[in-house]
Amino acid sequence: FFFKMISIQRAIASSSRSAPLLSIFSRAMSSKPAFELKSPPYSLDALEPHMSKETLDYHWGKHHRAYLDMLNKLVTGTPLESKSLDEVVVASWNNGNPTPVFNQAAQVWNHTFFWESMKPNGGGAPTGKVADAINRDFGSYENFAVEFKNAGATQFGSGWAWLLSDKSGKLTITKTPNAANPITDGKTPILTMDVWEHAYYIDYRNARPNYMSVFLEKLVNWEEVAKRYTAATA
Repeated sequence: FFFKMISIQRAIASSSRSAPLLSIFSRAMSSKPAFELKSPPYSLDALEPHMSKETLDYHWGKHHRAYLDMLNKLVTGTPLESKSLDEVVVASWNNGNPTPVFNQAAQVWNHTFFWESMKPNGGGAPTGKVADAINRDFGSYENFAVEFKNAGATQFGSGWAWLLSDKSGKLTITKTPNAANPITDGKTPILTMDVWEHAYYIDYRNARPNYMSVFLEKLVNWEEVAKRYTAATA
């Protein structure tokens, strides 16, 4: 009887020691980051020779990933953890007084939108409703291209050039510094061009104008822009 009681006590003690470890291990195994890195909708070499695989390796694989990793670190255990990325961007903008989360969230949003704004064998003038809207609001595609590239060229330092649509379908061009995103002002982007230096330096060095020309002539995914335009005016 004595030895039987000792065995039972040892079993209970062993169980009580392993339970917390098992619980911690289970939580670790089941934990999932609030946001996950989304791959571009093409292989990393698909935009060559206009945008190299090396650029994508660094820009998407390192810069974009770093923004995402920091975003997850900052929102874990906060009410933002359960929000959509759009909601996190708007909330962290904090009416023009951005919190530390904003730069990370907005850059994740901006980069994902940028990758999806391009495709292999893209660029050139659009067709369909987007072409009609561009001709109406800018006079011609050529005028649009000049204004869009001017927005990118005159954005001092780092930032983004954007094509926006309102609910009526009217198109406008704007630029934003650093991570700033038009959705914080209730506007709807349908195209963006990254003019941070790391977007083009490997392929074009400091020749931002050359990069912007190639972006419009060879890379823009006008089919995706058309889908966004339809959604913006629905």
